[in-house]
Amino acid sequence: MPTSPWPQDSRLALSIVVNVEEGAEMSVRDGDKGPEPVDELGVHLKVPIRNFANESNYLYGIRAGWPRVAAQLAKHEVKATFTAAAMALERAPEIGRAIAEGGHEACSHGWRWIHQFSYDEARERDFVRKAVTSIAATAGHRPIGWLSRYLHSPRLRTTLAEEGFLYHMDDFSDDEPRWDVVETKDGPRAIVIMPYALDSNDMKFWLAPGYTPQQWLDYAVETFDVLYEEGASVTRMMSLGVHLRIIGRPGRIGAFGKFLQYARSKPGVWMATRAEIARAFAANTPPPAEPAAR
Repeated sequence: MPTSPWPQDSRLALSIVVNVEEGAEMSVRDGDKGPEPVDELGVHLKVPIRNFANESNYLYGIRAGWPRVAAQLAKHEVKATFTAAAMALERAPEIGRAIAEGGHEACSHGWRWIHQFSYDEARERDFVRKAVTSIAATAGHRPIGWLSRYLHSPRLRTTLAEEGFLYHMDDFSDDEPRWDVVETKDGPRAIVIMPYALDSNDMKFWLAPGYTPQQWLDYAVETFDVLYEEGASVTRMMSLGVHLRIIGRPGRIGAFGKFLQYARSKPGVWMATRAEIARAFAANTPPPAEPAAR
């Protein structure tokens, strides 16, 4: 077996990603042209009015979902990556404090949880910088990773490299990190690509046909088992993404805890933040071109 890039030659790097979007979603309240279209019931309003019902659904993630998710992370001693929209942490500062105090990672999920792919270069850079400044204040450290709301512009990765980001996770193409080299105003610069996963994401509870908690757990465990087996001979990482308003429901949180317990029971599993995984990869895998000094 080749030497693993993970500490203690671990077979699998496991990344738990907690999305914090609540309070940063689209809303007429915040000047958007329409209400947030992502709804557990699949109700997509096409009129510019406030959807108070869906706003309360998102607020549930802060009020009731967050304490349950936090309790599971603490119970199983897991350091998670919180992909947080900056405004969400501003409106729920207790989560930012918990990220800092718990040794978790704050990764930028944008200034707000909105689409920025149509922005011109100046507006996009401002969006990135506002997120960095805000998250540094609420979570105690600046983000070095980025996750968009699914879509992004062709120039975003260059902007991220220029703004000091170590990794970009708007990618679903593999089960291990890799390097990309982008041309910046200061010359070529390498950035780590940290692939994410949609198939195991708890958003599957909100899609038709939606998963039951047991189906989601079974799928997550099966994903883990295959990657764990493959990790005996090749580099492997697993991403499991959850949301406060989704997995934090009473009927779903147990499945999250059972998965963490299962992963903890296996030897050779490195449960780490995405920043830790990206740094371990970078330390063991030379970039294809020498990046500019960070």
